[in-house]
Amino acid sequence: MTTSNRFDQIDAERIRIVLVCPSHPGNIGATARAMKTMGLAQLVLVSPKEYPSAEAVSRAAGADDLLANARVCDSLEDAVKSCQLVIGTSARARRIGWPVLTPKSCAQQLISGAKDGEVALVFGRERTGLTNAELDRCHYMVSIPVDPMFSSLNLAAAVQIMSYEIRLAAQGAEVDDNSQEKAARLATQEEMQNFYEHLEQVLLEIEFLNADHPRKLMRRLYRLFNRAHVDEREMNILRGILTAIQHLKKKNS
Repeated sequence: MTTSNRFDQIDAERIRIVLVCPSHPGNIGATARAMKTMGLAQLVLVSPKEYPSAEAVSRAAGADDLLANARVCDSLEDAVKSCQLVIGTSARARRIGWPVLTPKSCAQQLISGAKDGEVALVFGRERTGLTNAELDRCHYMVSIPVDPMFSSLNLAAAVQIMSYEIRLAAQGAEVDDNSQEKAARLATQEEMQNFYEHLEQVLLEIEFLNADHPRKLMRRLYRLFNRAHVDEREMNILRGILTAIQHLKKKNS
């Protein structure tokens, strides 16, 4: 049994901070600075309004390497498709509830997940946050407790708080490589999205879904399977069941 007092390099490389549609380049630079002070290095930007930017470099204050190596994607789907665990941040309650974590438990989940694969912490737009459709791609939602009378938290400040919690979790993580058999790899977000498309197709074929309004029920199914943390073996079983249903329906039609 060993206790880590710092980020393991592999773990840190597997934790990505994702900013969705950031509108202010200064926030991108300040985010890079916040990450570097806590040992995080993988920054992903989804459709930034202005990037690259001299203002981002100025606000990075020495974290220029994170900006230079930042990956830019056109969609959240592309940004997290290789991740086995995705957690989205939100400052507001949603009508259809997501499993909600505290910053501390969120950080612990990310550190634990990074032992086995890629993980992501997703931050939304400065003004409106993440959409429900974007949260559909998240296993959990995390909310930073703030004063309800003044709940406006700057994007980079939120990243700093969560990066600090991740570092604390890494320092306190105890790892025993021989304590248990290696678990099966969790399904990636790309594999989960392929499953959801297959599931929706089958549910429409058997007329379980209303073809005119499928989204509400599918969103609840996203919540269900995201909570389950489906591994690759279980995914093969689920996809096999769906395929068997399709073959039986075709045979009987």
